[in-house]
Amino acid sequence: MINLSILISSSEVSGPGGLFDINATLPLVAIQFVLLTVVLNIILYNPLLTIIEERKEYILTNLSKASEILAEANKLTEQYEQELTSVRKEAQLEITNSQRIHKEILETELKVSQKYIDNLLDTITKDLLNKKDIALNSLDEIVQSLCVDIETRLSI
Repeated sequence: MINLSILISSSEVSGPGGLFDINATLPLVAIQFVLLTVVLNIILYNPLLTIIEERKEYILTNLSKASEILAEANKLTEQYEQELTSVRKEAQLEITNSQRIHKEILETELKVSQKYIDNLLDTITKDLLNKKDIALNSLDEIVQSLCVDIETRLSI
């Protein structure tokens, strides 16, 4: 508290000039300011600026690498998509060829089966006609013998 009262009592204007009293302290303050600026440039700002510049170069390098990798990835993606479409087309052609071949095989087997069935039906039909003829002939003979038998019995 005493120091504060001394400071207030000593800050009273005692002579001419008042607040802007230009004396030997003004050039001294200017020299201190210039020296502080130079020291701060040497000690703080230059290393800070070099670190910032290195960081900027690092970021630009990484960005260029990333863009190269992205371009390569896009190129590979396009290449793989083209390969995929060509493989899909080949697979589709293979499927249609396979279906066509299986259809032809099925038609051929169907024709063979149809011929076999037709031959079997012809054989069965001929066999049945032969049996019918045999049965009719035997029936005709039986009828003839019955007729003869009936005639003989009637004539008795």
